[in-house]
Amino acid sequence: MFRVFVRPNAVVSRSFRLSPAVKFESTAANNDEPIFDMENPFEKEKPQCLLCRLKIIPDYKNVKLLSQFQSPYTGRIYGKHITGLCEAQQKLVEAEIVKAQSCGLMAAYLKEPCYLKDPKLFDADNPIRPHRF
Repeated sequence: MFRVFVRPNAVVSRSFRLSPAVKFESTAANNDEPIFDMENPFEKEKPQCLLCRLKIIPDYKNVKLLSQFQSPYTGRIYGKHITGLCEAQQKLVEAEIVKAQSCGLMAAYLKEPCYLKDPKLFDADNPIRPHRF
């Protein structure tokens, strides 16, 4: 059986009150006071994925965009560690590619030759995030 010893708190908390005669001046009267509503100028911008930053919603009919997330040799969909997409956009892109492939708009096992010279959105050989391979 364990015993727990509780020691009474020796420090008594006191509340701090200002007397009614002390009042703060308005910020309009004193321009030297700091501004509290200002954003932090040293805060780093949160990194956003390419599709979120440009506000692009992937659609199964936009085969040219979706083919850039597909390997030209095997037809496999690149992972998010390579594309740099966020989790939500990566799932949406994968679902739209599968939908386009089932509709017959995209090839399943290789990339269409007409899309091979499209500009690259990312470098597939140098992943953005580290991975286990």
